[in-house]
Amino acid sequence: MNQNTKAVIRKGSYINQRSRIKKLALSGMLAAVTVALSGFSIPIGASRCFPIQHLVNVMAGIFLGPFYGVLTAFCTSLIRNLIGTGSLLAFPGSMIGAFLSALLFQKTGKLLFSCLGEIGGTGIIGALVSYPLAVFFMGKDIAVFFFVVPFLLSTVCGTLMAAALFEIFRRLGLVSHLNRLIKE
Repeated sequence: MNQNTKAVIRKGSYINQRSRIKKLALSGMLAAVTVALSGFSIPIGASRCFPIQHLVNVMAGIFLGPFYGVLTAFCTSLIRNLIGTGSLLAFPGSMIGAFLSALLFQKTGKLLFSCLGEIGGTGIIGALVSYPLAVFFMGKDIAVFFFVVPFLLSTVCGTLMAAALFEIFRRLGLVSHLNRLIKE
């Protein structure tokens, strides 16, 4: 390799490192905001609906991608459990929803698919994965589909909030600006 090639590789590596640091910082800020707003929840049945988590899942999925989206969801769920504002059910719902939201946005570039990923990931898959957690670790005697309706209500509410916020960002020209800031 010649000196110019080495310089380009080093510069590319430096830019990638900066981008990772920015994504990690944004992930931490989103988790902090989500935890700070964890008092805003709606009890529905045996679960607590937490629309802010779903809003953040969609936004993190769009701006940060699958890895950092799931990291944000995991950290938020962990902190909420540690401070007593969440339950074990927060883990599968939020993490699966964040992953599918980010993955579908990454593949299509469309807000609609990101929203559908969050709704399907949290409201259906996350709800079904929560069943064994509730039975074996929380001692609940429930039906397999018990969490589907409450999880769907929560995720639809939060996802609609995310879609509205994203549309505001788009109209203000902030989407491309935020993407540039994160990737530089």
